[in-house]
Amino acid sequence: MNVAEWILVAILAVTLFIFLVVGIVLMVKIIGMTGEAKRVIIKSQDIADNANGVVANVRGLTSVGGTIEMLVDKYVNPKIKETLKERKPNDGRKEK
Repeated sequence: MNVAEWILVAILAVTLFIFLVVGIVLMVKIIGMTGEAKRVIIKSQDIADNANGVVANVRGLTSVGGTIEMLVDKYVNPKIKETLKERKPNDGRKEK
């Protein structure tokens, strides 16, 4: 073989070696990043579940508050009004 051919073969061999090393390192880094992404996704799912629990608790509190308000308006307020009417001083008129 000619000297020029040996030089070309050597350049191609070194280039291939560098390409393979860089590819292997890049593949290892990508595998590590996918593991990290999986941990982030799991953590975000836990946060979303906790947020759903908080929303359910708030919804429960507001629905109980609305129910209590309705009960007070429907039953307690009329009783209070009746009691106040009964206690109202008579202004001299006789009831029929």
